[in-house]
Amino acid sequence: MERNYILFDTPVRELLYPFTHTRPIAACRVGILTIQEKWEHWLGTGISHFTVPHLQDKFPLLYKGNQTVNILLSGHILPDAGLVAAIRELQPEEELYKDNELLAKAVQGEGAPLLAPGARKNYPGEVLGIYKPWDIFALNDKAIREDYQLLTKGRESAILSHTNQQINHTDIFVEPGAKVEYSVLNAATGPVYIGKDAEVMEGCMIRGPFAMGEGAVLKMGTKIYGATTLGPYCTGGGEIKNSVMFGYSNKGHDGYLGDAVIGEWCNLGANTSGSNLKNNVSDVKVWMEAQGEAVSAGKKCGVLMGDYSRCGINTMLNTGTVIGVSCNVFGGHFPPKFVGSFSWGDQATYRLAEALKDAGSWMALKGKELTEKDKQVLEALYAQINQKDLKT
Repeated sequence: MERNYILFDTPVRELLYPFTHTRPIAACRVGILTIQEKWEHWLGTGISHFTVPHLQDKFPLLYKGNQTVNILLSGHILPDAGLVAAIRELQPEEELYKDNELLAKAVQGEGAPLLAPGARKNYPGEVLGIYKPWDIFALNDKAIREDYQLLTKGRESAILSHTNQQINHTDIFVEPGAKVEYSVLNAATGPVYIGKDAEVMEGCMIRGPFAMGEGAVLKMGTKIYGATTLGPYCTGGGEIKNSVMFGYSNKGHDGYLGDAVIGEWCNLGANTSGSNLKNNVSDVKVWMEAQGEAVSAGKKCGVLMGDYSRCGINTMLNTGTVIGVSCNVFGGHFPPKFVGSFSWGDQATYRLAEALKDAGSWMALKGKELTEKDKQVLEALYAQINQKDLKT
């Protein structure tokens, strides 16, 4: 019987702001791949999303009736062999739980309610997922290693130029079209994955686990510590450690980025640096927008920056700084530890027309354009924020 897979957003999405303001949970990147891409590799098929209304047009839902069994997968859970095997065994109207957490459910029939209760089965294995924004970099070491095996199994790496120095070359994989010259790649501490048409310029020092997506670039002399991911078409420079850049974002100059998550279409100005450890080594408190309070993220947490946001040159980012969607951060001092979406500097609001225009201009630099669906997502988010402000 045919099976159709759907990744659905759980209430966890509200704890993953600012990244889930502009995408379903499963479109977040951890490791080399997004959560959606991981499931698609494991299951060998495309997967759609069941998400909140303002995102559904951009991330359409594909539900099949009649004889098809629709399998709903919790969007914040990472797949592995055991979990995938258990999900393949699900029958219509059965649900798979880990303790009291829904992992997956099977639904069949035209117009059948997607989230109606079903017969519960318990999954005995370990389950990993992202529940808070800092889980993205906390799990990145393990996720890079697992994705590396998934993507390279049974394949041969392109030949790496003799100008480079390699340590543990068997765990270095270079996709076709990638350019790497006069750099040091150390895979003794974890695998190194260089994506299709990516470029590592001269003098870079890379310590795995590390991953570059398609078309990503490391500028000359970049220092990379694991576990770091540069998503597709990102630019990296300076010093980066245990950070995830989702895609199309830039940290192209000197400055430090550590234990951080950067969304898409972001830009960190030259010499921007982010603290990831407090001077008294106490827990880093991070403002959780949905909860309206600061919570502990552990001993280390750098900046968490939402899509389309930017900061000026020499910006100093405090430990656990959260920057929302479409912000322009600048000034000769530490910005606030929470910068709400559509902020302009410290006090002003980014006018929507200008925010859309500037987002489009940044996208044009990488040969892309702001689509009508992109605009609709930002317009809906802007309206939500203004409505919330009116209520308060």
